[in-house]
Amino acid sequence: MAYQPLRGQKALVTGANSGIGEGVARALAAAGAAVAINYITNAEVAYAIVNELQASGVDAMAIRADVSKEDEVRALFRDVFAAWGTLDILVNNAGVHRDASITEMTLDQWEFVLRVNLTGMFLCAREAAREMIRRGVRPEISRAAGKIICISSVQEKIPWAGRVNYTASKGGVKLLMQSLAKELAPHRIRVNSIAPGAVQTRNNRRTHETQEELERLLRLIPHGRIGLPEDIGKAAVWLASDDSDYVLGHTLFVDGGMTLYPEIGSGA
Repeated sequence: MAYQPLRGQKALVTGANSGIGEGVARALAAAGAAVAINYITNAEVAYAIVNELQASGVDAMAIRADVSKEDEVRALFRDVFAAWGTLDILVNNAGVHRDASITEMTLDQWEFVLRVNLTGMFLCAREAAREMIRRGVRPEISRAAGKIICISSVQEKIPWAGRVNYTASKGGVKLLMQSLAKELAPHRIRVNSIAPGAVQTRNNRRTHETQEELERLLRLIPHGRIGLPEDIGKAAVWLASDDSDYVLGHTLFVDGGMTLYPEIGSGA
């Protein structure tokens, strides 16, 4: 039997019907967790993923909710608790881009990105923490009372022209995560982040559609390839498992070396 470090655990992944969120949800399911697929659009895709997971024996469900809206987040968690009774793993993945130069960026573009990318993480983490504190540790399931994983970005570290809203949101995620980690550690709740670099998804395909764009992107990645959603999924499984029990308040960069700033020079 395959190694399943998350067997018996219940996981919720926000924004899980495409890209990184889908990759994480599939990886958690393969590691033995029951998985709730949160989505806001493309319900047919979310349910197709759920049907595929169920066909392989995974306990899975799809729940629509806009994570930037408090009432919808509360309803999302009520649905999870109604189905499973509790929650062991939250992956705060839902995120959006609305790129523009600072002189052209509208207040709506600024506020929309911050609402989804930062406020949404706060709302979901709050609901998850309440339940994890209430329930406490179940030693037969995990050494932790719960695990919260925030999907950040290399842009929590690297400034990026034309994305002041997105980079501000991810910079906020860094300290949101670290502050949550410090506050929740006494309750045996572990909070960490994953910061992907360039990952090949439908949402960012314009960055590698042509050979010229691909070559420009690869100059930023010492490892010489674009990341895949399953690269992030594997990292999420590790952070959600007891194999990382002594890791908290940490941002795990999964970026092929992008944060080594290869464009500055090799030092040769």
